[in-house]
Amino acid sequence: MTDGWTPGERKPDIDSMIRVDQAGEYGATRIYAGQLAVLGEDSQAAHVIARMASQEDRHLARFNQLMAERKVRPTILQPFWNIAGFGLGAVTALIGEKAAMACTDAVETEIDKHYEEQLQALGDSDPELSADIKQFQAEELEHRDTAREHGSEEAPAYPLMTGLIRAGCKVAIELSKRI
Repeated sequence: MTDGWTPGERKPDIDSMIRVDQAGEYGATRIYAGQLAVLGEDSQAAHVIARMASQEDRHLARFNQLMAERKVRPTILQPFWNIAGFGLGAVTALIGEKAAMACTDAVETEIDKHYEEQLQALGDSDPELSADIKQFQAEELEHRDTAREHGSEEAPAYPLMTGLIRAGCKVAIELSKRI
């Protein structure tokens, strides 16, 4: 047994994990930027979103560092995630503060599942990456819970909106792993 793997086990694609996680954190920063651009600085939601955005900035910086250290190429879809993330944030904020929170609720629910799958695949093969993912997963769940505390579930068409956003997250994850 070497590197936490036994013969016959499938080793996780760590480069793909880092690439998709960096893309996801980048997308989150763009969603929050879009929301803040619409909400301005004075609303109660903007203060909550700004705090969550600062954590996402830290997550992104860490994945950028891992990409550089481990020579992992970014997704070529980054320019698209820039526009799509900002647009999603702006549109949900235009609907209202509760819709902006519903966006966070949906994204973080999906990211929690994504990070949990990564932790299962990693096992004990990469303790450094696992520790980062565990910490970030806890913070993403805190974001989801904060969004719910601020009325995400009261947003117009909450089930439809969150279902669509979660489906979009799943597609973005799969694309960013490979492209």
